[in-house]
Amino acid sequence: MAELLVVFREVFEAALIIGILYTYLNKIGAKSEIIQLWKGVTYAVLLSIIASFLFYQIYGEFTGVPAQIFEGVTMIVAAIVLATMIIWMARNHNIADDLKLKAQKIVSNNKNSSNYNDDVFYSPVEREGLANLFSGYGILGLAFIAVFREGVETILFLNGIYMNQGGVSIVMSIIGACIGLFAGYLIFVQGRKLPIKKFFNITSVLLIFIASGMLAYGIHELEEAEIIPYDKNFKESFNGQIWDINPSLTDKQIDFNESALDHEKQYPVLHEKGRVGVLMKGLFGYNGNPSLIEFIAWLSSVLGLLYLWTRIKKKYSIEKK
Repeated sequence: MAELLVVFREVFEAALIIGILYTYLNKIGAKSEIIQLWKGVTYAVLLSIIASFLFYQIYGEFTGVPAQIFEGVTMIVAAIVLATMIIWMARNHNIADDLKLKAQKIVSNNKNSSNYNDDVFYSPVEREGLANLFSGYGILGLAFIAVFREGVETILFLNGIYMNQGGVSIVMSIIGACIGLFAGYLIFVQGRKLPIKKFFNITSVLLIFIASGMLAYGIHELEEAEIIPYDKNFKESFNGQIWDINPSLTDKQIDFNESALDHEKQYPVLHEKGRVGVLMKGLFGYNGNPSLIEFIAWLSSVLGLLYLWTRIKKKYSIEKK
């Protein structure tokens, strides 16, 4: 479920950005720039796929303690990036106007550039061609950066979910992407008015819990790698486990798990590796046996991000009035 939410949010954000740019360029009749816009989207998607492949190749090279360190650092970085994205989206409530302004500057500045607006060197036809070329490159770059950023974030977040849950549902990821694209289609092609503000508010709160869960799991991995001191057995220590509410495995499950692959192992439903437990772990950072440091990090992250996000939203509401 977490992968569906993350992919939907990232794809929807990219669809909004490209939709806004396309609508503006189509309105002013900038056909050549529209072609460059779609080129930028295509290049960004292709490069994101390549980046995803390279990330998995690098991750596969690590085993043992280095793998735990890599996972821990990746999770913490993913949590920070996700938190930054949530706060950035809350602050930038005039994205449409900002994007239109950037596109307008690119088109107008390049068409008035003194580099090729000289009768001595260029004919009127050549000047127009160069103007379209330079403005097209600007739009291509703007589209590429916007989509590639969302692509890199998606790769980072999905890998964080994979490490946290022990797997990622490809089906859920594809469904999330399709919903994001369909929402963009309804807005920009069908002209439907969707409750975008409500979408972002709900998903932002859920993403805060996902980011906090990633942070807590990253700390857990660094504890396992002994980068952060950790005593599994001594509960009275500052960093020992503060509780263990994972249901015990049955004898049948224990016997089955001894020879089963990781993705085939069986656990009680409410165990952190069980069906419901994995869902709660992905969405809310649930851990049946956290250390004190891990729990403090999770709680501080949830409360801190909720406070910042709520404060920014209230400030925007006051300014709007």
